[in-house]
Amino acid sequence: MRAVVMICLLHGALPYGWVDPGVTPPADLPGSGCITDRGSCGCCLMLREVNRMSTYFNATLNALEKDYAQAKRSVEKIEASRGAFSVALTDQPYFFCFGPFTSEKLVTYQHVFINLGGGYDPGTGVFTAAQSGVYSLALTVFGDAGAPGVPLAACADLLVNGRAVSGARERNAQDQEDSASTVLALHLNAGDKVAVSLPVGCSLCGDLGHYNTFSAFLLYPTE
Repeated sequence: MRAVVMICLLHGALPYGWVDPGVTPPADLPGSGCITDRGSCGCCLMLREVNRMSTYFNATLNALEKDYAQAKRSVEKIEASRGAFSVALTDQPYFFCFGPFTSEKLVTYQHVFINLGGGYDPGTGVFTAAQSGVYSLALTVFGDAGAPGVPLAACADLLVNGRAVSGARERNAQDQEDSASTVLALHLNAGDKVAVSLPVGCSLCGDLGHYNTFSAFLLYPTE
């Protein structure tokens, strides 16, 4: 732009025009600036074209900046909504059993594999959904009767806001040890609380092998 303006200023001080020798200049259009100043006609046309291109590129740049800002907000929203956790019953090296009890108890999983978003509270065993969406929930239980022939009761319920929505159970007298799992997809609202409950008479047993696990992650948001 500055170069074009400088050329136009220099042209005013030069004794010759823009048209090559021996070439007839184009006819002037009514209202054209070439009528009053034929010598600067080419410069004016050039400047007008540069201004047009400048306007186009500025509009394109503004559109790109707007698209970039929108994409950045979308990425930030996705990152903020990420939620996933996976936990196991214990991180103790020795084998022990949680239960059985004479009343229902919430299971507090102590070993945390991942807690993306901080939705799981190891102190209470409760996962709180940060955002409304469809979540994948998984529960695996393992129990040991302690001796052959003793009834085995490896069982737990998956609770959403205190209500059982699924369960994993293995009750028999044939196996000394056994496991069970349940996996489901549920829609959760922001603030919903998910936990695992140990029913009366059931027990969970394990060690660093992490036989008892509880996991959940957001498949996709719905708001």
